[in-house]
Amino acid sequence: MMYKTYYSSPLGQILLISDDDNLLALKLECHRFYDKFEASDLVQKDDLGVFKNTKLWLDNYFAGKAPDIEELPLSPAGSKFRQDVWNILCKIPYGEVITYGEIAKKLSHNTDIKMSAQAVGGAVGHNPISIIIPCHRVVGANNNLTGYGGGIKNKIKLLKLEKVDVDQFHIPTSGTAL
Repeated sequence: MMYKTYYSSPLGQILLISDDDNLLALKLECHRFYDKFEASDLVQKDDLGVFKNTKLWLDNYFAGKAPDIEELPLSPAGSKFRQDVWNILCKIPYGEVITYGEIAKKLSHNTDIKMSAQAVGGAVGHNPISIIIPCHRVVGANNNLTGYGGGIKNKIKLLKLEKVDVDQFHIPTSGTAL
């Protein structure tokens, strides 16, 4: 059985999904796939331990603290490639950013298989546990502020919360430079 609860954040309502033991998804209300998750057959159960711990983690995060991702039992579903990308995302320090290209280089170094920034972008875009698995910390080449399922404005808010100087970035007017 899968369960859901809600968290009120400065970015709007967040939907949390669990299998009772692990956090499977975290979706902002404005996320492009939110309705799909919200409409699914999930049982609302607000008192699960994983939900209580996740809400505490989010409280600390939105209070400007850097909570430890290791505190939460995360279980995002995805291919080995996506899991590898998400593992790298989990290692991006609070308040820092990395480019899609840098992630591709890390993957290539670890596997001896050439990776593209675009392939990494696809995996980052399918991160089911946004904010906690910090896909908002990934930026495009040449300081392009691209892609975020919760919207660029929310990406900027999250980076500002982490004291990242967002003035160094710009939003491309055409295309999605990774």
